[in-house]
Amino acid sequence: DPEWASYKLGIFICLNCSGIHRNLPEISRVKSLRLDFWESNLIEFMKNHGNLWAKAKYEAKVPPFYYIPKSHDCMVLRQQWIRAKYERGEFLDTGVCQDPCSAGSREGCLWKLGKGRRQFQKRRFLLSAREGVMKYYTKESKDPKAIISVETLNAMFQVEKIGHIHGLQITYITDGQTRNLFVYHESGKEIVDWFNAIRAARYHYLRTTFPSVPEPELIPRITRNFVKEGYMEKTGPKQKEAFKVRWFCLDSQERNLTYFKNPLDAFAQGQVFIGRRDEGYEVRDYLPQRVWVKKNKPMITLVTPVREFVFICENDRKQREWMDALNGVITQL
Repeated sequence: DPEWASYKLGIFICLNCSGIHRNLPEISRVKSLRLDFWESNLIEFMKNHGNLWAKAKYEAKVPPFYYIPKSHDCMVLRQQWIRAKYERGEFLDTGVCQDPCSAGSREGCLWKLGKGRRQFQKRRFLLSAREGVMKYYTKESKDPKAIISVETLNAMFQVEKIGHIHGLQITYITDGQTRNLFVYHESGKEIVDWFNAIRAARYHYLRTTFPSVPEPELIPRITRNFVKEGYMEKTGPKQKEAFKVRWFCLDSQERNLTYFKNPLDAFAQGQVFIGRRDEGYEVRDYLPQRVWVKKNKPMITLVTPVREFVFICENDRKQREWMDALNGVITQL
């Protein structure tokens, strides 16, 4: 239900996007549909243009790997999408399609959270879709600090968690463990370009590895966000150990519930695979019969064929959110 419009571009927009357009006066001018006066020539201009016309023109050549933000995405993604379309004209029909292999090759510096979460340090990163790797270097070493396979590489914006408006979380698997890198760049364009370069490299890998899989099935697997994150308390396998607070991340695509001691930890402390209901997986809002706890807080029991995992939630609302998210994974095919 857009209640604003850019009368310079001839498009209807929502309140959030109107704020971004207002900061681009050279290419866009906004008016409220309800509160502002509309001259007859502007009304005629809107009639002759509109969102479908703008989409056909400004999104004619959007690469399949390029992330098109949703309304709930962070500001930098939405801002750079609008700038890429209307200010830089990156997707106009110029007759040249961007090759994912070249688009997935990038080199530059990012600010990376250091060991022990003390401070961010400038590090050089190199991404090569052709080689299928991403590397980063410290100042002291000529050899890469890490060589990351594109096969397990994932990137997601984590603005609140990282505490920076351009915060990006890079995740991969090394030696069977989940590893997190937390990075940012001062430039919004630069960090979004890195994000889409990672997506291009991932798209090239998926397209090459699974050539027969239809593209609509590949696109959602390029990168992914967690469906749910937050604190819960967990006990050990004997269910007699003390409950400890942990930060949990639910990945519906990989069907994993991963937990960390702190949200910005580099390595996970463990993870739980979540299968389907017909495989013996279930979520309950009560404790197993043999388990008793002193805390009068809402509980969750995650039943798996191997063991039952017991969690304590902060309140009823968070218990319901976690149960809905876990059940969503259990019921998906």
